[in-house]
Amino acid sequence: MAPRSKTSTSRADAATERPARPQMSDIARLAGVSVSAVSRALRGSPEIGEETRKRIVELARSLNYTVNVGAQNLRLRQNTTIAVVVPSFSNLRQRLTEPFFISLISAIANALTDRGFEMLLIRVEATRTNYADAYWTGRAAGLIFTGQWLDHDQLNELALGKVPFVVWGEQREQQIYCTVGTDNCQGGRLATEHLLDKGARRVAIVGDFGTPELKQRYEGYLLAHRERGLEPDPDLVVNTRFDNETIARDTEKLLARTPDVDGIFACSDLTAMTVINTLIREGRRVPEDILVAGYDDIELAGYFRPSLTTVRQPMERAADAIVDALVEQLKGERPKSNRLVTELVTRESTATSK
Repeated sequence: MAPRSKTSTSRADAATERPARPQMSDIARLAGVSVSAVSRALRGSPEIGEETRKRIVELARSLNYTVNVGAQNLRLRQNTTIAVVVPSFSNLRQRLTEPFFISLISAIANALTDRGFEMLLIRVEATRTNYADAYWTGRAAGLIFTGQWLDHDQLNELALGKVPFVVWGEQREQQIYCTVGTDNCQGGRLATEHLLDKGARRVAIVGDFGTPELKQRYEGYLLAHRERGLEPDPDLVVNTRFDNETIARDTEKLLARTPDVDGIFACSDLTAMTVINTLIREGRRVPEDILVAGYDDIELAGYFRPSLTTVRQPMERAADAIVDALVEQLKGERPKSNRLVTELVTRESTATSK
């Protein structure tokens, strides 16, 4: 094999050693301020004190950072690109491939196309601070966050910085940003009421209750019981990570400590499918021995066997509401958050009476 030429070697080395382009979030981190403060300082906004502005400008120069002025000027009037931001979790890589998020992103893409926008899909590490760089650098006129993985205070700060964005998720207290989501408490109540109406008396719930949406589904689970004068056994509450192996292991533990469980509300369809597969391996029949209901109504729910009773989230209406709220912000308006109604879809996994 012929040796590599010095020219090709030097080019490869140069490409390897070339430093990454500095981001506005890098300046913010070094200056100890927010990304929005950096943006204002570089634009010469009077909202930033002169001493802070000079410090930020000097940092930007030392990093060879240049502001995309053309993009800033175009952002609100001629830029037709919207960034859809999805999280990348170092310990949970499959989130982007979840059927629910695929359906959400697809519906958002359709809604954007119908309104004359293009979609830029961006994946960022959930713990990083560069989640809004697509806006600050002028690549996108606005942002859509596919979930509440960002800190509540970070989102409020972004809203105070006049960044146009919408979050898919649950409404929260002291929220000044716009969210679009479904009524998760109502959905959890619907699923649990259905299991109780079908005759189940020991209904478990499985999910990650550290997230705002699933916490509300758990509240709906409690509400459905208490309206019937029931108080669910704490042993029936399975707080687990969204990971197939962990869900399966925790379902096995549930069966071991509460062998008389006769109904399970799984807080997502994929969780429900993992639960059902685990029950079958453990010799339990669905729905004859244990009724199971899921949440989301992904397309696979109707093809799974047994087909899955689930709470449907209206993806097309949600996507329209998300994009419409963002368009209102691009026009300088302040849209209200929107909470959509869910509905129960009954299938084979709860088709028998107790």
